[in-house]
Amino acid sequence: MAMKTIGLIGGMSWESTAEYYRLLNEFTRDRLGGLHSARCVLYSVDFAEIERLQVQGRWVEAGEILAAAAQALEAAGADMVLICTNTMHKVADQVEAAVSIPLLHLADATAEAVRASGVRRVGLLGTAFTMEQDFYRGRLEAGGLDVRVPEADGREIVHRVIYEELCLGIVREESRAAYRKVIADLVADGAEAIILGCTEIELLAGSEDSPVPVFPTARVHAEAAVRAALRA
Repeated sequence: MAMKTIGLIGGMSWESTAEYYRLLNEFTRDRLGGLHSARCVLYSVDFAEIERLQVQGRWVEAGEILAAAAQALEAAGADMVLICTNTMHKVADQVEAAVSIPLLHLADATAEAVRASGVRRVGLLGTAFTMEQDFYRGRLEAGGLDVRVPEADGREIVHRVIYEELCLGIVREESRAAYRKVIADLVADGAEAIILGCTEIELLAGSEDSPVPVFPTARVHAEAAVRAALRA
């Protein structure tokens, strides 16, 4: 079976992009068997530059960087493009408009996976941008989900651990315990599942840390990409 080429905009952070690469190849091997691996092209940006623009609210400039990356991927032969981070889907429309190949939106893939499980009411963990702004929550809600986020102190903990620890490859047991508390509070608020809406969170927390099902978005996104790449 001929496989389409998956274009990845990564490096935000490279810790989770490395997971994307592993997952794409594992899913391809599982589908095709033998020595098969994923056809993919990676454009990895400098996260320090992107993070500075995030903090300063200069999203259009950040979007220009990602749009140029998407154009480079298309020129390199990619048949589709993935933004390998939830937060930077804030500029997904800008990226999509810069290329003629489809953008596989992470929130759409996640909403589809959650709906397929029969769940509607979810708790969302991610960066403060993802939890508090409408670009991601609104997309999930448009996909039929009822989305809850942690209280302010929980959002601060989740955001801080992502940027100060996980993006640097640091995994601390005390942070895992803090995430478990945030998840428990969301479940107490009625969440029937938890969306790990930052690709780095999967380095720290998983199904064993939640009393309800979890949806790790890097895994969901990579699996959706392999399905799309193998679709006739």
